Amino acid sequence: MSIPRLKFLGRDLTSSIVVFLVAMPLCMGIAVASGVPPEKGLITGIIGGIVVGTLAGSPLQVSGPAAGLAVIVFELVRDKGLSALGPILILAGVIQIAAGIFRLGGWFRAISPAVVHGMLAGIGALIVVGQFHVLFDAKPLSSGPANLAAMPGRLLGLSATNMQAAELAFTVALVTIAAMLGWEKWRPQSMKLAPGALVGVLAGTFVTVALGLDVAKVVVPESILAAIAPPESGFWAKWLDPSILAAALAIAFIASAETLLSAAAVDKMHGGVRTDYNKELRAQGVGNLLCGAAGALPMTGVIVRSSANVQAGAITRASAILHGIWILGFVALLPWLLREIPMAALGAILVVTGWRLVSLTHAKHLFRDHGVLPVVIWAATLIMVVATDLLTGVLVGIGLTVLELVPNIRRLRLRVFEEPEGETHQITLDGSATFVTLPKLSDTLDRAPVGKPVRLDVTRLGAVDHTSTEMLRDWFQRRRAGGLPVEVLGGERGRIATLIE
Repeated sequence: MSIPRLKFLGRDLTSSIVVFLVAMPLCMGIAVASGVPPEKGLITGIIGGIVVGTLAGSPLQVSGPAAGLAVIVFELVRDKGLSALGPILILAGVIQIAAGIFRLGGWFRAISPAVVHGMLAGIGALIVVGQFHVLFDAKPLSSGPANLAAMPGRLLGLSATNMQAAELAFTVALVTIAAMLGWEKWRPQSMKLAPGALVGVLAGTFVTVALGLDVAKVVVPESILAAIAPPESGFWAKWLDPSILAAALAIAFIASAETLLSAAAVDKMHGGVRTDYNKELRAQGVGNLLCGAAGALPMTGVIVRSSANVQAGAITRASAILHGIWILGFVALLPWLLREIPMAALGAILVVTGWRLVSLTHAKHLFRDHGVLPVVIWAATLIMVVATDLLTGVLVGIGLTVLELVPNIRRLRLRVFEEPEGETHQITLDGSATFVTLPKLSDTLDRAPVGKPVRLDVTRLGAVDHTSTEMLRDWFQRRRAGGLPVEVLGGERGRIATLIE
């Protein structure tokens, strides 16, 4: 084996260990937030690493259970039962595979960033108010508003059946949060890759074991094989239920949007192979189909684990694959260790994770660069997700996005021309760049040759909505990071040129 290949393997090996340490508490915590046993999240992490890591169109992206789907899974399990999750995920996986085969990946990229981040913020808020009750060894209530209304009583001890046990669990949760945040703020440079979530869980577990605290702990089976629950016989009949079909479509849509958003973010972090969005969709579909067959949680590409992978120095897909192998080995050989983890510690990790999803920074960015309407879309999506349900919130956000088309309703068409001009590759835009035309525009820009300067002529470009603006910014930044010049010509030059900054 050559020295460069040994170097790549070494960096992927160390990166995989970092991702494994990040993934373990998150896999279990997201399962708890979804209302299912922790081992269901670990199975999804194993499939996401070994299977999806092998097939992925984004080599450095890591897949597994995602906080973004915890709320919808919680509601499905509550209303339909755990047995319905398998058929739903199998169908959702088939939908994703079909979307990849028919090359629909570009259309998922056309979903407004305001809608996606509003959805994530709403999910984050629901996770915070739901997992707040887990901090006291209590179960979340049936809805976001109910969880929110019960928070003051829970904090004051009015809802506790065993006040002492609730106080002990809350103490463990506070230790976990303090250790996690303190480590992230003051950790030594030599240990910068050690994840805060792991440190928090270790601190909470150590306090529980050392003091012999009587708090609820994680329950996992002796064998990971015992956690696999194939769909019951006759599960095909569930597909005749319109609510099951709607749930499968919702999970396929939301999981695909979150995955491709994460993949685009990962592409910004490194200069290696770009994401093949349709291949990534097919891989995610295979993963969700297998998760459904195993009775596990749905999966997406996840930004926290993916960014840890890139920051740890991963070079190839081997890192994502190995992290799945490490999860499998740990669960198979050391299940007794997982049973020492307090449930309150996992709830605390999810409270911090949910809080970070509610990113006001993104709303400020939207207002600064694009005005009031995208912020309204973001806020409306957030509020509707919390007040009603995930799918309704997303649909309301997409509906409001259509308002951006109104000023240009008579000129929605975008024509794109490519032609070589000496040593330069020229791209000319004529019409309006909106989310409706984003797949065509992004495909054209992605085809721009790497070895040539690019001239972008926007003389006849009448308008650019915020979804296309964000995509153009990402493209400019990737070109600049690769040392590839872009020249902008035309009346819209001033506005578009600012995207480079």
